Amino acid sequence: MEPLGRALFAKPIRFVAGVADWEQLPVLTLPEVAFIGRSNVGKSSLLNAMVNNGRLARVSGTPGATRQLNFFNLHELLHLVDVPGYGYAKAGKKEVKHWQDLLRTYLKGRSQLARAFMLIDSRRGVKAEDEEMCEMLDDSAVSYQFVLTKCDKAEKSELALAIEKTEKAIAKHPAAFPGIITTSAHDKLGIDGLQDAVIEALTGRL
Repeated sequence: MEPLGRALFAKPIRFVAGVADWEQLPVLTLPEVAFIGRSNVGKSSLLNAMVNNGRLARVSGTPGATRQLNFFNLHELLHLVDVPGYGYAKAGKKEVKHWQDLLRTYLKGRSQLARAFMLIDSRRGVKAEDEEMCEMLDDSAVSYQFVLTKCDKAEKSELALAIEKTEKAIAKHPAAFPGIITTSAHDKLGIDGLQDAVIEALTGRL
């Protein structure tokens, strides 16, 4: 498992498509893994660290910078999907509904989606918006795994509380995959574990 993970994520990766409407969803056959989380959860930084490419996913100090589903092809073996962040307070109701409809369409109709990774800020824990997203994933029958981000910035008490809340969320959501991955894009903490989780999700599909 470990050598395959290290080798795979050192391979070339390229941008495939940016999708803002469900009609634009590309017809792709390779297995996919999606990365989902609140705005400003550190999703783009984590993706960049995972593939050792600082410019792959857009990193911005402005929450809600990712406004479309972005598909990336990893060495013609799988696609990574960067999902728009949710919970951005300044987003209008119409825009929020559009994102939700796009994501729901993607989740329900994507048979090649092997797993989603649900990113949670370790300093915040699981919030109401995260619970709503978990329910959408449950309803779509998409297996998902929790990933705590920015663990280098969290106090020990904050991290312990975030883990406790996440464990409770796993217990009550039927599509949630057991196990929590603790990460820091800045310190490269947990990146190997995240890579291995992606490989595990793809076992039998590659």
